[in-house]
Amino acid sequence: MLQRALCCTLVGLGALCHAAQVPIVSDLGPQPTSVCEAPEQGRLLSFDKPHYATGGLPAEDHDPLADWRLGDPPNVNSTGHLIFETVSSLLQHWPNTRMRNGHNIVPGTIPTGTLLYHGTWQPELPPGPDWAAFDPEHSVIFCGGLLKDGKCWHLTLMTTRPLNVVYFDGTSAAKLSTGTLDSQDIVTWGDVRPDWSFDEWGRISTLCDWGRKYNVDGFVRMEMSFEVMLCNFTSGVLVVSFPNIVDPVIFRNASNTRFPITFEVVYAGSWHNRYPGETRVQLDLSGLVSFYDTELVPSLVPARFGKERWDHRLLNISTEDAVRVKARLEEALSRPAGRSSGVDWQALIRVVVDRYSERLQVVQYLLNSTDTNSHEPDSVLGYAIKTQVQLRHMLMPYIGVNVTPRSTGANVNRTASDVLDWARPVYKLCATTLTDRLKDCTTSSEKLLSDAVQGTIREICRVVTKMWGLGVLAGIDQFMDIEREPDMETMQNMMKTWREDIDELMAWLDWNVWVECRPECGPEEMCYLTTWPTGFPLPHERTRIPRPGKGDHVRPLTPQSIPDSAPVPTVTPVPWLDGMADGELAEDWQRPQPRCIRRIHLHDLGVRVKASHF
Repeated sequence: MLQRALCCTLVGLGALCHAAQVPIVSDLGPQPTSVCEAPEQGRLLSFDKPHYATGGLPAEDHDPLADWRLGDPPNVNSTGHLIFETVSSLLQHWPNTRMRNGHNIVPGTIPTGTLLYHGTWQPELPPGPDWAAFDPEHSVIFCGGLLKDGKCWHLTLMTTRPLNVVYFDGTSAAKLSTGTLDSQDIVTWGDVRPDWSFDEWGRISTLCDWGRKYNVDGFVRMEMSFEVMLCNFTSGVLVVSFPNIVDPVIFRNASNTRFPITFEVVYAGSWHNRYPGETRVQLDLSGLVSFYDTELVPSLVPARFGKERWDHRLLNISTEDAVRVKARLEEALSRPAGRSSGVDWQALIRVVVDRYSERLQVVQYLLNSTDTNSHEPDSVLGYAIKTQVQLRHMLMPYIGVNVTPRSTGANVNRTASDVLDWARPVYKLCATTLTDRLKDCTTSSEKLLSDAVQGTIREICRVVTKMWGLGVLAGIDQFMDIEREPDMETMQNMMKTWREDIDELMAWLDWNVWVECRPECGPEEMCYLTTWPTGFPLPHERTRIPRPGKGDHVRPLTPQSIPDSAPVPTVTPVPWLDGMADGELAEDWQRPQPRCIRRIHLHDLGVRVKASHF
């Protein structure tokens, strides 16, 4: 009976097969209250209907597992997994370089005692808003090398109190018209303005004017490394040092070699590649505003439909949604301290990533390590058992002693997915344990986060439970007493189904922890993603279209601005000698792919060493 049921499940014949009829034998007892409150009408949860058509018996109101069918994939327009992954990636350089168009705005603070750095051509504090870096390798590239006299004044500041900041995720300091500045545009000007991508002076001035009423001290962004658009260089900070240092951009020697200082910025940015990322900014996720919130920004749902995540941006946001986003952010900035649940949402998300990321990767590796068309039974069976062990490890805390596929006859009206009904208690317990007992999610942002975590873990548990259940029916789970000998055809069909399931799940999740250099880079190399501005298109026009009442021309200002007499650079110096020429496009600039690059060059330092010196 089980063999016939498994065959029907694998080949997808549904009601045409005499599938095994199996009862639900596990009782979960009274269910806990839902996470926080029910989502407000309009938000598309991953488990909302309509699902893809799955057929099957109609759900009965009294069935506690009616909404936990293993054949129901997520709603095609759901975004909970995208909220999950982008929040998991906040303040991390690697994922925000790979997916550079940010979709989150988050309030936060820079703690007391944090050092900030600013490069300039004169020994004077900026009289108004300007840029500061978190790493000196970043700030020094703006203080010299573009002037003939090579003056380079390097300011070091220390925060004397927590600075209130707003963080824009993605590569939000990249001056591109392709989406990196969209979220800032909406807060700054109320609409997306790709033609104003180089109006940095207008951007920082308008943002600081707007933020003043909410006591915002600055805005955190990322390019080669992280920076803060600091609104006032005399409020909440003190001067630690302000020396005139040796120009770090031009290295003076006989060959007039140009020191590859830009690469050092990229290297400094790589220190913040992975979790926990840039730790000198502390985010308040209870005030998160996400453009993936389908209730807050419904106009972007059709704009994203059918597009890859690389191409998601905010161009088609409606005026009403843009106003609502700004109002939500202002509400978060105005909220009194302590008005949140106290849940550490970042830690909760990391629990899911840490528990499943490597195991899912191992499962995918095992399924791609054998030829499912092989006629070597021992090889196919061996990899199937190894895979089943990994699946069971993931579900171990949720497999009750009464969970077993006990057959009670045949029913031609049951679908292929119904043969796994006995595993639905495992699916539900796996999907709800992490969030069901959470209470007092007092902000709309926390409700959004709770839904995102639950929707993401739900799909992981659905796919893993389905795969594990098929292995049980095939007779390869050593902990289930199934009287069945595995046969070659069943194994091959199951392995193909497993491979499709794991590939679809991992593509849907698209976790950046899986994006890495393989094989690993050597000691003198680093893993690298094409990073703005090297390898990107040159801007055709740097001045923005004037706005009414603002004059005929507004001078663009680069980060940590250079004087008017200096030429504005269009491309940062090439970060490694054997890289591309200035202005040459990187092949993967639109969809960055990991690769190893050299990070140590003796001749980069302009040092001529003879063998006799050793």
